[in-house]
Amino acid sequence: MKKNIYQWPQNLVPPVCAIQPKELIAHNDSRIDNYYWLNDYFKKGPDSEKVVAYLTAENAYYDAMMEGTLSLQDNLYNEMKARIKEEDESVPVYKRGYFYYSRQVPGKDYFVYCRKKESLEAKEEILLDVNAMAEGYSYFSAIGFSISPNNNLLAYGVDTLSRREYTIYIKNLLTGETHTDNITGTEGGPIWANDNQTIFYTAKNPVTLLSEKIMRHLLGTPQVEDQLVYQEKDPSNYIGVGKTKSEKYITVVSKATLSSEVSWLNADRPTDPLVVFQARMKEVIYSIDHANDSFYIRTNHEAKNFKLVTCSENNTGINYWKELIAHQKEVLLSGFELFKNFIAINERKNGLTQIHILNTLNQESHFLAFDEPTYVAGIGSNPEYHSATLRFNYTSLTTPHSVFDYNMVTKEKKLMKQQEVLGGFDPNQFETERLFATATDGTQIPISIVFKKGFIKDGHAPLLLYAYGSYGISMDASFSNVRLSLLNRGFAFAIAHIRGGQELGRYWYEEGKMMNKKNTFTDFINCAEFLITNQYSSTNHLYANGGSAGGLLMGAIINLCPDLWKGIIAAVPFVDVVTTMSDASIPLTTNEYDEWGNPADKESYDYMKSYSPYDNIAHHNYPHMMVITGLHDSQVQYFEPAKWVAKIRAMKTGDNLLLMHTDMEAGHGGASGRYKPLTDKAREYAFLLSIEGIEA
Repeated sequence: MKKNIYQWPQNLVPPVCAIQPKELIAHNDSRIDNYYWLNDYFKKGPDSEKVVAYLTAENAYYDAMMEGTLSLQDNLYNEMKARIKEEDESVPVYKRGYFYYSRQVPGKDYFVYCRKKESLEAKEEILLDVNAMAEGYSYFSAIGFSISPNNNLLAYGVDTLSRREYTIYIKNLLTGETHTDNITGTEGGPIWANDNQTIFYTAKNPVTLLSEKIMRHLLGTPQVEDQLVYQEKDPSNYIGVGKTKSEKYITVVSKATLSSEVSWLNADRPTDPLVVFQARMKEVIYSIDHANDSFYIRTNHEAKNFKLVTCSENNTGINYWKELIAHQKEVLLSGFELFKNFIAINERKNGLTQIHILNTLNQESHFLAFDEPTYVAGIGSNPEYHSATLRFNYTSLTTPHSVFDYNMVTKEKKLMKQQEVLGGFDPNQFETERLFATATDGTQIPISIVFKKGFIKDGHAPLLLYAYGSYGISMDASFSNVRLSLLNRGFAFAIAHIRGGQELGRYWYEEGKMMNKKNTFTDFINCAEFLITNQYSSTNHLYANGGSAGGLLMGAIINLCPDLWKGIIAAVPFVDVVTTMSDASIPLTTNEYDEWGNPADKESYDYMKSYSPYDNIAHHNYPHMMVITGLHDSQVQYFEPAKWVAKIRAMKTGDNLLLMHTDMEAGHGGASGRYKPLTDKAREYAFLLSIEGIEA
């Protein structure tokens, strides 16, 4: 229901951030950063308390400005929560004689992790009650559940600060006791060797939080005795440890944006030295798995969009790789899952996902069929190697998340579960379209859009445009029951599949990174202009949203076209590109050089500076803005959005809102649990609806 434009408080004075000029010089270029001191909190320097005072002042201003929306926030929260089936259960996954699943308890934020032996009619065994574990913590994350080969031990990781730094615990599933082994400072994904006594894990640098070492831990021994298995010397590489589908080999992966290297050892002999599968090569990415005494390799070697090759266990070098699925210029081979007699392949064609099944006995292949104009389908959890059934996931902008089992022999598809949306949700009340906008250089940019039936394309409807556009991460058209609160109030929601993602293949990604990064921003603007031209919305009703690298996108588009948007929501935004990428002590910086460039190179420095949102703030009448960050964010640290807001507040013209909320207890992913994130989303939607004048 539309009413008069919401009347925001007029007499509140926003915080003024203290100016302490700092000169930053590179390549004979001088930048003056008036708010550099805001990064002092974790350094515990002289300005640490002032940082907290400023963030607290911004939060107080945010709360005071939003106070009149509290009733709307409550309504939104309650209707979002009412759509959730509070007592719920995941589709069980079978592995080594047990069905594993998680279930939700009414009124609880977290889940209970369970299993049943051999039959779903068997007695339930509770492995972890995460609700009980999380008591007393404002943030709690439990991940990386890893069952020992003999099914008797469970290793898992816990983070209580939202810094993505996990402590690994080990539980004896026969006695219920938790071992004294507490392995701190890890990535949280423990991997068992086949002796049921040895765990491999990834250790993090406590300062930069980079994954630097793979360690070997023997059950019952102190962490100080853990053995170094692998140490990464290149700070631009991420590392991790895993296990092949056959469970025969432990693998260590070192990967940068443009190259990778895998090492391996026999899981039956955990103290053996690692062997390099194929030494890293410039601009060659590969990943491996193992089945039927052969290795299967996904690689971009002489195959921009990747191909699938195989080799024997005895000769793993690139000269021994034999092609199984050839490279296709128009099809991205994005992943695969091995079975004894089948390979399931995730692919992307024309911006849409598809699942390709290959029978390795007779080399016949086929594709699964999907009917909606825009959707996402992908391989799910399939730990059982000998199965002929593929578990896959499916969703669209109008279809709730669905889990299917697909018989790869008979080609029969069975719906195992579809997300229940309570409150009378009817997918037939909504419409979805796939559109194409023309970019500045003539490239066709896909747009996925959803709205409620009866939506009138006369330019007067509100529309929220979302995108990410970095790291080759694709933003697919998936369902959100939370989003219904916007759609039911007349909003349209659209995803711009801009360059920098990988929706249309590796080429799409490369045209939106490094020295092509500005394509990401202009693509998004061109999508917005297309939607306005075709009267899906107008500048008086158009909103944009993005987080992390998508927050960088928000910062860039408001500098380029401040008058195009009615309002912006930027979550954990990466907005101080040059300064962050110039500081190797900041978590993740060195891993990012092949994505953004290294400012030590003058050409990269100049290009990054030309679009960096913080460096390009001007005296614009910026749109209404809500900026969200977390004090403990390890990926985009709190001081980037804090500095950005302070500088915009000092330079902007006009009376549009500029609000920043810092979650003093959370990090990059925001609040944990099932219900707490709904509070955050209710705030965001209340901000949009109040600006639009929709108060009910």
